[in-house]
Amino acid sequence: MKNQATLFLKTLALSILISTVVPRLANAQESTTVKILPQPGYYNMQIGDLPVTVLSDGTNPLDMAQLLLNAKPGELKSGFAESFLSTTVESSDNEFLIRTDGKLILVDAGSGDLLGASFGQLTKSLQNAGVQPEQIDAVLLTHLHPDHVGGLMRNGKMVFPNATIYIAKAESDFWLIPEALKNAPAAYKPFFEYAQNAALPYAKAGKLKAFKSGDVLFPGITALGSAGHTAGHTSYVIESNGDKLLILGDLIHAQAVQFADPGIAIGYDSDPKEAVSTRRRVFDDAVKGKYLVAGSHLSFPGVGHIKANGNGYLWIPVNYSTIVPK
Repeated sequence: MKNQATLFLKTLALSILISTVVPRLANAQESTTVKILPQPGYYNMQIGDLPVTVLSDGTNPLDMAQLLLNAKPGELKSGFAESFLSTTVESSDNEFLIRTDGKLILVDAGSGDLLGASFGQLTKSLQNAGVQPEQIDAVLLTHLHPDHVGGLMRNGKMVFPNATIYIAKAESDFWLIPEALKNAPAAYKPFFEYAQNAALPYAKAGKLKAFKSGDVLFPGITALGSAGHTAGHTSYVIESNGDKLLILGDLIHAQAVQFADPGIAIGYDSDPKEAVSTRRRVFDDAVKGKYLVAGSHLSFPGVGHIKANGNGYLWIPVNYSTIVPK
């Protein structure tokens, strides 16, 4: 366990360093250049009787050639080229708002001011969708990486002061116990500090709650353990009136290649082998059940279906005009 944690921290430190220093225009000559105009940062859909809003926290360039693991020679360049991309891609950071039982439930909190100016747009996207942070009743965290928890705090204050924060017990035990920070090598302590600084103020206010896989957290919302990316990584099942959406979290980062070859892992995974196994298991169930899935880092709004395709899968984004509430 100690060796696994050390490997994970080394990989996380390296991959975050790479993602923050890579030039935004690296390999731009290989990509189709599109001028991106300002967007409202939210997208409404309906799952049965439950309104769901996809929210954008922004985007960030990632050098996937440096981050992805286990790819065959030439597989990354050719796979991204088929999607008219270079291996440096603009990665989305998506969050999800569910309205259920008179409550506003947010899945993940974005990065806040931790990861640069191109992120940290969640509060603005919420407000554009007509919701103030003070109205959020609960925040369900998929895991405690900076791009999912940084938005819990800003300028030393809780961004969601009336919300209870839900974290899987395995995830909380890895990141939040005092010994975790104390025993971490100096170079890696900031990642534990990010998690603890974001979550512990809510704990002091009595607004931190642990859960386990299979728990029904709110009407229509069930936790699904999907470890591998982190020790307690959690996906969320949204069900209502015969409709189903699975919020994957970080089970996939590079849609151009990881659907076709789910054996490709990413440097952010704490246990790449388990992450691959979990991805296959969850994707196989989505194929069998024919329900919608949504990813934190799939291109906004990141909602679609998965079909089997040989030894891999095919990603089919939804026809978004069909999921806007009437």
